Amino acid sequence: MTFADARKLFPVLETIAYLNAGTFGPLAEPVARAQAESLEHDLVRGRSGLDYFEETMALRAELRGAFASLVGADVEQVALTGSTSDGCAIVLRGLGLEPGDEIVTTTDEHFGLLGPVGASGVTVVVVEPDPEAILAAVSPRTRLIATSQVLWTTGAVLPLAEVRERSGVPVLADGAQSVGAVPSTSAGVDFLTISGQKWLCGPDATGALVVTDPARLAVTSPSYFAQASHRPDGTYEPQDGARRFEAGWWSQASLRGMLAALELRPAWWFERAWDAAERCRELLLPRVEVLTPPVRSTLVAFRPGDEEPAALVSRLFAAGVHVRELPGRGLVRVSCGWWTSDEDLDRLAAALDG
Repeated sequence: MTFADARKLFPVLETIAYLNAGTFGPLAEPVARAQAESLEHDLVRGRSGLDYFEETMALRAELRGAFASLVGADVEQVALTGSTSDGCAIVLRGLGLEPGDEIVTTTDEHFGLLGPVGASGVTVVVVEPDPEAILAAVSPRTRLIATSQVLWTTGAVLPLAEVRERSGVPVLADGAQSVGAVPSTSAGVDFLTISGQKWLCGPDATGALVVTDPARLAVTSPSYFAQASHRPDGTYEPQDGARRFEAGWWSQASLRGMLAALELRPAWWFERAWDAAERCRELLLPRVEVLTPPVRSTLVAFRPGDEEPAALVSRLFAAGVHVRELPGRGLVRVSCGWWTSDEDLDRLAAALDG
């Protein structure tokens, strides 16, 4: 696939400099077509019957395998979720945390992780997003280190497998800004969340959770998908592996759309995204205060000077340049994907200049 071919997959790029995959990735024509065809089938033939149910279950199994391959996990370690937030909540509820336990996290986490951490009822230790600071905060009471592989604020990359090895403490890695953006693996961490709709350009409300050892995590909100069999009193035999954590149904449209999205990526996807982010950083440095360090990441965050971030984002949006304000932080964030062109970045620079 050439870069020109890749651009043609995303009709939105014909008119918009789409630089917000850290929130939602652009929707590709094959993904939309797969969803539309599935919905048309449901409209005409219905959503019932044994064949339909078995086909849906087969699609779920296929998608677990695709997510597993993406991050080097075993398929039995993968559960389908609705978001990275869902995955974080599954882990925090299932650890059996008690008063007196501690969780170490950082100042630069998204509420999708912080919400479940805060609701856990244990002591939360917040440090700067630096490996040495994280390790220094670990105590005999620390039950979990919960942080991002790539920070949603600046795009900095944290070496979480190293942190896990040196601390000996289980690590929950929020992969919202890493999986699909930078080379990511579940190896070396205990839990990894995956977002489907961001860098992977899948349908809304899609994601996965990788659990290295599913047996050590309790199921606290069992759905129909958690059980292999059950009895009238509600006791049940759990599904093998991480399937026991799956919370709900995915439509065939979402399943087929996500599978189509995972087939889109060209072999050069990481390099192209990294190069685009580096060019973006170079264009921004003379214009604004850039906070993103020169690392292999796809996010570039900046402070816009005298202009309010929300006002700037609205002004850029009106100019056909889509970026993201980071509320409460005074920052604007640019997301560069493998579909990002030099022209997209030139439009951003021109719009900043006003």
